[in-house]
Amino acid sequence: MRLYDFLPSANGYKVRTLFAQLGLAYELVPVDIFAGESHTTDFHANKNPDGRIPVLEPEPGRFLAESNAILLFLAEGTRLLPEDRFARAQVHQWMFFEQNAVEPNLGTARYWRLTGREPQQPEAFRQRVSGGVRALETMERHLRTRTFLVEERYTVADLCLFAYVHLAPEAGVELTPYPGVLAWLERVRQQPGFIGALPPYPANAHVR
Repeated sequence: MRLYDFLPSANGYKVRTLFAQLGLAYELVPVDIFAGESHTTDFHANKNPDGRIPVLEPEPGRFLAESNAILLFLAEGTRLLPEDRFARAQVHQWMFFEQNAVEPNLGTARYWRLTGREPQQPEAFRQRVSGGVRALETMERHLRTRTFLVEERYTVADLCLFAYVHLAPEAGVELTPYPGVLAWLERVRQQPGFIGALPPYPANAHVR
């Protein structure tokens, strides 16, 4: 399997962590998104028409985009994706929540702050932070009395949410008001196979 990825991406981090946790071998193909490498004619035509990473090539000539779709594909038939229909739907529920409420807010605010884009759009930045806070409040209500997001067991839903939530302070959102979330983050970190921190954004990602 090949993974087309940009290492500072938290979406790619999800997939790389799952590979490690499942003990699956893969070839990493670096893609410099700030050099336009994901927006070439070939990339659009053959890998992802939306021009984003990560993209998984599970076998030659077949490509799967969207990090959460990749997580579900890789987790199929493993301990990280429940067989029960309702529990599986709950995993999907939280993964959809991540793409609706967490990644667009905490992920975008973090990106703007770390690459010098925050001062260019202060009101939009505040809105992203507010959205991130609302998402954390939702998670806190759920995790205050639970060990993990679904069925009191670690699933790809936890990995999916962890990727951006643990980076919230880099978006300007402190996690201390959310003790349930903090305890959950620590439990996720203790799962076997967790990989190290994300590399920083390269120089060509920053505002000049």
